[in-house]
Amino acid sequence: MNQYHLQELLICRNLLEDSALQALLQAVNTPEPSTGAKAVSMLIEQAEQLGLAGDIIRAYTLHLLTHTGNLASRTSEKCHGKLGSSLKKAFVHDMELLSPLLSTQGTLSAFPLLADYHPTKALRTEAWEKLQELMGSADTAESMADALLTYYRRYGYGDIASYRAFQWDNGKLAGIRHFETIRMNDLIGYAHQKEQLIDNTEAFVAGRPANHVLLVGARGTGKSSGVKALANEYYSEGLRLLQLTKPQLRALPEIMETLRQFSSKRFIIFMDDLSFEESDAEYKYLKSAIEGGVSSRPENVLIYATSNRRHLIRESWRDRIDGQDELYRDDSIQETISLSDRFGLIIHYYAPDQSEYLAIIRHMLKKQGIEMTDEQLRVEGLRWEMSHSGRSGRTAQQFVAHYLGHKSNS
Repeated sequence: MNQYHLQELLICRNLLEDSALQALLQAVNTPEPSTGAKAVSMLIEQAEQLGLAGDIIRAYTLHLLTHTGNLASRTSEKCHGKLGSSLKKAFVHDMELLSPLLSTQGTLSAFPLLADYHPTKALRTEAWEKLQELMGSADTAESMADALLTYYRRYGYGDIASYRAFQWDNGKLAGIRHFETIRMNDLIGYAHQKEQLIDNTEAFVAGRPANHVLLVGARGTGKSSGVKALANEYYSEGLRLLQLTKPQLRALPEIMETLRQFSSKRFIIFMDDLSFEESDAEYKYLKSAIEGGVSSRPENVLIYATSNRRHLIRESWRDRIDGQDELYRDDSIQETISLSDRFGLIIHYYAPDQSEYLAIIRHMLKKQGIEMTDEQLRVEGLRWEMSHSGRSGRTAQQFVAHYLGHKSNS
């Protein structure tokens, strides 16, 4: 067996704290059946939990390098993918020490089960597949370091690399494991609205000036789906989605500072179905975040929100009555409409017409391998519409779910 000298690691010393890797090193340095079995058992458990296939020692080492932050990955994230020459040399030094674990020729021949492992459910993500491609052609310590640095620049490390969308949980970013896989092509109609949304987002991802976006209009028209689709379309270009609830707006200053640390990534803070009552104080935090407040807004953050009404703060008729208690009534009214004006791009969505509504149904059914005649589609689709809440993408989706469920039982 190879003797590893990982105690000499400089940049990636955090790997030494991993219990499975510790067991592996003990098995290498103390060749006894019990220590070897313990290491194999722990690595098999990790392979099943993570979906690692092939050479498990190599795969698990790559997992640790890309999911537990080290000085190189953290510096790359903070400095737009750049590393100083001395830090780069130290990272190459570590790759030299780790190269026996990262060899594509297989490691630890005494443990053949680990050389070509087939997990129950293999890991299949864009980031992991790209990592395999990058590392596949790396045969020197320097090329391994370059491959990992390319990965860090493109995907980041840890959860930022693994997830497209996040939520804010107890002061931390928490990845959304089962995020919707919807893409822009899945959204039928609203070509002009999609074009506006895509153009603004592409400018943002490319580092050009872009606006905060407010998507306004009828319920069920695909406003939220359009924003979620962006996270899937531009994930490999560094875009991530952070969904917030209205009460979490109070934490916006802390959230902004957290996102500022991931300078090589672009974040859309997404608030769905947003509206405020006059008594709500959270809207002031949102206004401050959009304008920057005392601290400037991070250049890698934009705010996208959806709402069913153009003015996010509800205005009552009482607000318009002359002689109300407030001396400056006009100032009060301006306060209620000023929040939506902070969004540089306002995109309006309207309920689909009949042909658009039926086209959405046809597209959804076609994805399931089902074709309807024009007459059948019109009769059944419109019958469903009349017995529900009118025409919308959501109504179309509900019809398709009903039709598929009914068809499977017939």
